[in-house]
Amino acid sequence: MKTIFVPVDFSKYSENALEVAADLAKKHGSRIILAHMLEIANSYLTKDQQQEVFNVMYYIKIADQHFKELRKKEYLKGIEVVEVMKPYRIFSEINTIAAEHDSDLIVMGSHGATGIKEVFIGSNTEKVVRTADIPVLVIKERSPDFHIDKAVFVTDFDDSNQDTFKKARKFFSYFDVEPKLLYINIPEKFMSTAEIKRNAHNFMSTAGIDPSDFDKHVVFYADYTAERGVFNYCEEAKIDAIAISTHGRKGLGHFFYGSVGEDVANHANVPVITFKI
Repeated sequence: MKTIFVPVDFSKYSENALEVAADLAKKHGSRIILAHMLEIANSYLTKDQQQEVFNVMYYIKIADQHFKELRKKEYLKGIEVVEVMKPYRIFSEINTIAAEHDSDLIVMGSHGATGIKEVFIGSNTEKVVRTADIPVLVIKERSPDFHIDKAVFVTDFDDSNQDTFKKARKFFSYFDVEPKLLYINIPEKFMSTAEIKRNAHNFMSTAGIDPSDFDKHVVFYADYTAERGVFNYCEEAKIDAIAISTHGRKGLGHFFYGSVGEDVANHANVPVITFKI
């Protein structure tokens, strides 16, 4: 993990993400790309050139002052930080900027609330998740000493999740954690225990995991809806992080029975990391 990309709007939420990114950077010798999208209204672009330049310079000055304040944070000491500013608030552009800097991971804050409530208030974080080609770690609360002891990779055991599962295992290996494969058995997609085990065994074999270690690597949980099953299991098992697959610009559709992946990401009360299929 050489480069960590952190989009910031200078809110406490983005600073929560930056603090986590700094913790990861120190542990893995990474640099941080600190990016801010200048909030310039489209109306400014229709004004005369002199006024447009004035407005751009004004916002750049404000952003530069915020960058200076962030630079003073104790948790950033000793870390290489590169500052990037772009003049428009186009969140699909974040993926392009991250690629330009060979970023390995995007860490982004979310406007969350305590408990299983909205994580993505507004659509900014969701837009980044949908357009990012690299993993996106969504941080909700301040975590000065970020760590993961228990994690799950939610799946329906479809082979399209093999590559993302591999990426999830690599990410969690930084914490010496092996994520469990979590399957939620719901009424409209009900499968018998024998069917679940057969699908899980096939998935594990393809992933290079010994199927005889089924109980160590797989857990299935029954509930009325998939998203509630994920939440209830993670709360009961005290899971620290959830990994999910995404389909990029198509949104999180088709992940785990249609749009459930989006619901999980939107309402989870623990960090969520997404991997694009």
